[in-house]
Amino acid sequence: MSSTIAEALAFASGKIDRFEAQYLLADLLKVGRATLVARPEQALGIHELDMYRSQVAARAKGMPVAYILGWREFYGREFVVNEQVLIPRPETETLIEQALARLAGLPNPAEILDLGTGSGAIAVTLQLEIPGARVTAVEKSRRALDVARQNAERLGAPVRFVESDWYSHIAGEKFHLIAANPPYVAGNDPHLGQGDLRFEPRNALTDDGADGDGLDSIRHIVECAPAHLHSGGWLLCEHGWDQAEACRELLAARGFTEVSSAADLAGIERIAIGRWPG
Repeated sequence: MSSTIAEALAFASGKIDRFEAQYLLADLLKVGRATLVARPEQALGIHELDMYRSQVAARAKGMPVAYILGWREFYGREFVVNEQVLIPRPETETLIEQALARLAGLPNPAEILDLGTGSGAIAVTLQLEIPGARVTAVEKSRRALDVARQNAERLGAPVRFVESDWYSHIAGEKFHLIAANPPYVAGNDPHLGQGDLRFEPRNALTDDGADGDGLDSIRHIVECAPAHLHSGGWLLCEHGWDQAEACRELLAARGFTEVSSAADLAGIERIAIGRWPG
């Protein structure tokens, strides 16, 4: 049984957000949202209609749109995502901007490390923005690494990937810049059971117990970073909305200098930054 764009959108009405309904259908038909408005009588094939209804049903159950589509835009590029990796978020683009600003003053080729790469969004983006850099990305989840490698291959980024629990399999290696977007949600945070977070890999969101403060991974990253940084190298770490002061204190206590925080587009301090004096 065939249907039209108008009928398909009517099916989605009341089940999911109107914008999301249009977004899903436009992606499925490979057209712009304006086409949905201009050509509501356009017919959908049976396969397209069945696919769309499945997508609407999945979204109605809370499945993130990025997982339904299988991709998410980050820093102007499309990255493959699935339930093995976190969905790249706009806040993390602040980490990219801060890293690029500091890499501009470092030796070329710069040696860059991305800790807990997930989808590979950070590593691949830095590699493509600085083609001469040597980027290493580590990730302990083999399934997440498969996604990251797929993104690097699709986008033509010669990133080196290492299966490693943080620094464990890169002993003795040093870098000019380390970037990390580690788990930082407190284990008892109610948001873990809400919205998109319900579907994302929990160990990429938090590695705390029920009473943790969300900083365990950041503590480990900061404590061990000096052994992997050249003199004058930088550590940049994304953190939660209320963790900026704690992260600055961790950096300062470990001996980092030029410690600061960078705010995301919403004005929330999101990235902790420190320079290793050597």
